[in-house]
Amino acid sequence: MDSRPAVLPDAELVARIAAGDESAFAEVYDRHAQLVFGSAARLLGDRGAAEEVVQETWLALWNRADRYDPARGPLSAWLLGIARNRCLDRFRAARRQPALVPLGAPGDEPDDEALDRALASGDPIGAGDGETDPEAAVARRWTRAVVRSVLTALPDPERRVLELAYDAGLSQAEIAARTGWPLGTVKTRTRRGLMRLREALGDVLDETDGDGPGAR
Repeated sequence: MDSRPAVLPDAELVARIAAGDESAFAEVYDRHAQLVFGSAARLLGDRGAAEEVVQETWLALWNRADRYDPARGPLSAWLLGIARNRCLDRFRAARRQPALVPLGAPGDEPDDEALDRALASGDPIGAGDGETDPEAAVARRWTRAVVRSVLTALPDPERRVLELAYDAGLSQAEIAARTGWPLGTVKTRTRRGLMRLREALGDVLDETDGDGPGAR
């Protein structure tokens, strides 16, 4: 008999948080804090400020857990929506622009077409619209920060496939030639990686209010 404790879904944990369950709160923190921290740190370029964003995000979760609606998106997307707005608040207060967040190696210029190349056979995630509005620019950089944070958490084969597409701009056939993997394997790993990205991102990229995409 498997004696391991059952892994509760996020929606049930949030329901318990709404009822004041501190252990459920800690479990959600363990599951999602690194994604929120990594994304905020990449955008803000300041670990201390990113830690504050994480604290503010989880305070919002504790105070407004009853507003999360799992039918509208994954919890990770809701939390990322809150964190993004906390980052925007900092930019508004400082009246400054953030550093660019590259999809490639440090020092590389971010490539707005990279995601399109990675998604050549599907719908792009977070493609920019070319707006020059400062807040729109921050939102675009936030997208890159979140994508990079999710990529770092993927299993190695899936991460490598997507990074070769993002950073090197390789086609799936070129990735197969580079890695020595069968083309079918490359396609499967690409699909799995993109599914994980979409699960984490949800519709957070389109969210503009302060409660995230899963809020009522």
